[in-house]
Amino acid sequence: MKKYRIATLFILVALLLVACGGQKASNVLNLYAWSEYVPQGLLDDFTAQTGIKVNYDTYSSNEELLAKLQAGASGYDVIIPSDYTVAIMIKQGMLEELDHSKIPNFVNIDNRFTNPDFDPGDKYTVPYQWGTTGLMYDKTKVPFEPTHWADLWDPAFANRLVALDDGREIIGVVLQTLGYDKNTVDQAQLEEAKQKLLELKPNIRLFDSDSPHTALLNGEAWAGITWNGDAALAFRENPDIVYICPQEGCGIWFDNLAIPKNAPHKDAALAFINYVLSPKASVMITEEFPYSSPNTAGLEYLKTYDAALYQSYMDFSGTNPSDDFLAHATPIRDVGDATTLYDRIWTEIKGEE
Repeated sequence: MKKYRIATLFILVALLLVACGGQKASNVLNLYAWSEYVPQGLLDDFTAQTGIKVNYDTYSSNEELLAKLQAGASGYDVIIPSDYTVAIMIKQGMLEELDHSKIPNFVNIDNRFTNPDFDPGDKYTVPYQWGTTGLMYDKTKVPFEPTHWADLWDPAFANRLVALDDGREIIGVVLQTLGYDKNTVDQAQLEEAKQKLLELKPNIRLFDSDSPHTALLNGEAWAGITWNGDAALAFRENPDIVYICPQEGCGIWFDNLAIPKNAPHKDAALAFINYVLSPKASVMITEEFPYSSPNTAGLEYLKTYDAALYQSYMDFSGTNPSDDFLAHATPIRDVGDATTLYDRIWTEIKGEE
């Protein structure tokens, strides 16, 4: 009877702990994010501080992320979707609302990047990094100074271009080259863009979203359609690298931390998001993957932590674009049912390889 009373007592205590929110804290976090985007040192430091082990699985495009989760993949706690993908996920009920009381470091985010149109009120996401999609080239290799996307069709670039392996970005560039809206849903314009892109194919040596700057550094490519962070990495090693927003316009994007619906370790997810928004973590990200930072406190910390790196960040058009640069930058938008048309065109383009 005494043993029975003790067992009953333990059960009652356990029930009281659960009722009071005393559930056992998670000791694991499943992160699904872009490849070459989250520093291992950041993950190790988070684990050292919290005891939470991070499993890091990767994808190479928003479309890959979206398709996997729509197909029923579960078990992920934190993802890093871009702006237009966030809009789709919110519409389809794929994200958990955030408890901002558990994310006090949100105050470190520059007000310019809060309350975005794709997530009003920051209900589902917080900023991770932002940046642009532009034209990168090695000025010692290219025999002229490119100023337009249309320059990439020049025979001088035969088999000398690297392009992102990202259908929305690359089709968007071709649409801008033709003078069209990069988010058009007009089938005739998209078909014209497909033909124009096929004409560019002989100049494209490779499609690479993981490390496109590598092709410029090893001389495999002379120029590329790339994200700003890759241009910044290339510039660090080769000051002859130039990064511009062509006169037809370029891209702008905002990547975000979010929690998928029914994430198994939401407490760990919120702890991780709050940690990533700390100045120390922000500097780790900028050191290794120098896209543009939305973290004001992080940039202030970088100024004293590494003055040379801070100055390089501020001086380079990729990491600190001018107002004029941004005036010509257009984001990718959710195009609804036309997404299938973009996907088909991209599949057909890649099938020509």
